[in-house]
Amino acid sequence: MRRILSFILLGLGVFAVALGLLLRFYAYPQLAKIPLDQESISVAEGHGITALVVETVDGAPSPEIRQNLSLTSTTYVTGDLTAPEVEEDGDIGVFVEAIRTVDDASGTVVNASVRSLCVDRFTNEAVAPCEGQYIEQEQDNRVTADRNSLQQPGQSLKFPFGTEQRNYQYYDLTAREAIEARFEGVETIKDLEVYKFVMNVSPTKVADRDVPGSLVGLPEPSVDAELYYEVERTVWVEPETGIVIRGAQDMRQQLLTTGQAPGGGTTVFEGTLGFTETTVNDNVSKATDNKSKLSLLTTWPVFMWIGGGVLVVVGGLLLATTAAGRRGGEDQTTRRMPAHAEN
Repeated sequence: MRRILSFILLGLGVFAVALGLLLRFYAYPQLAKIPLDQESISVAEGHGITALVVETVDGAPSPEIRQNLSLTSTTYVTGDLTAPEVEEDGDIGVFVEAIRTVDDASGTVVNASVRSLCVDRFTNEAVAPCEGQYIEQEQDNRVTADRNSLQQPGQSLKFPFGTEQRNYQYYDLTAREAIEARFEGVETIKDLEVYKFVMNVSPTKVADRDVPGSLVGLPEPSVDAELYYEVERTVWVEPETGIVIRGAQDMRQQLLTTGQAPGGGTTVFEGTLGFTETTVNDNVSKATDNKSKLSLLTTWPVFMWIGGGVLVVVGGLLLATTAAGRRGGEDQTTRRMPAHAEN
């Protein structure tokens, strides 16, 4: 009976270890992926903002710098299932991100952008080849790239599943480059543990502009100016899912004319935008739900390996002691047997 029990324990132990390996190294990579048909909306708001607003007056654009504005910025992310890189159960997803920022009082669009990119569904890093990648920050001025080049390098949209306590490279749409997202500690948002990352862009030229002289305090009808951009962006990320729970950015843009240095030009945007509480609550709910699903494939395998290992050891010891007992019994029986008398 003890021998049968030892084999049962050994079998259960091996099964537990094998199932843990299957869950962690096969099922987890299959589940820990951005859905190909991803659809999400996040909303950020800001008040007391200075911004350049362009309205149409008598059929012509009329730019004006306004102060103390309340702005709402909405970001839509959708999956492009028609892209050639997209395959069912594949590792590459193609996503379109559209951002629209409006003045709450007038409804006027302050700025808007749309981009498309290919990302690894687990790491969320941009990848190439990518047939339809593009960036459009000005209407009818879409910037494309060769399919084999990496137009938008670094992390995009979110952080990787299993985000670590280290720095990452995150793509900045305005600077058009990947910038360092510095890990700056662990915090808690609505009872959810999150990692804090901070990104900084020092004053950087991002475009040339032909603007009315009156906009920058000059008498000429139009002047050449350089657009400079700087930002401090902070995001709080739930590490197991990589979902950005809360985000805020303090941004400044200036137009510089000849002889001006950053900080001494005409400010065309200055202020802070941050996620609304509704967006934060939605992100917490989404992260909590996905985290519980993923934990079945990351936490339980550890218990299975430990429990399975214990069962294997106990079963092995029980089998060894049973075998030793049988051998000992046989030896004692042999010693007790009487010798045959010789005739």
